[in-house]
Amino acid sequence: MKTLQMERLTRSAFAPFGDVIELDGARHFAINGGTTERYHDLANVDVTERGGRALINLFRAQPRALPVDITMMERHPLGSQAFIPLQQGRYLVVVAPAGEFDPTLMRAFWTDAWQGVNYAKGVWHHPLLALDQVSDFVVVDRGGEGNNCDELSLAEPWRLTFAASAELVA
Repeated sequence: MKTLQMERLTRSAFAPFGDVIELDGARHFAINGGTTERYHDLANVDVTERGGRALINLFRAQPRALPVDITMMERHPLGSQAFIPLQQGRYLVVVAPAGEFDPTLMRAFWTDAWQGVNYAKGVWHHPLLALDQVSDFVVVDRGGEGNNCDELSLAEPWRLTFAASAELVA
């Protein structure tokens, strides 16, 4: 079985695939008479292709047990898709560049508490991979006419692995 090494989710590592949604390093300022801190413009929501509109959804992910084998990927060719966790919990992210799918270009990340992701339009990704607990996510994606979900089965599974120095403990 082929393996895919996990890495920590950071803005710079994930930039080719979209946005990391997190407060650390985000532009912010006080609003509402100083009673609220606004963290501004955290992701590029791109859903207007072919008359699309933004949808706000709630996804409830069941926890997965380690090790995780990747056997399929999907993409949304008409719009971005953002996942924002509603509680502190670990989850995994597996992506590959937009365009023709190439499994050798897949990358895998583990998230720190409270990090979200916004997959850019057309980026290949695995569905939610929550760990430890049932996990709720606000999902912002595209609604409207047209096929906005392509799925493919991998020719062979890829197992997610962790470096001995990885901070994610099974």
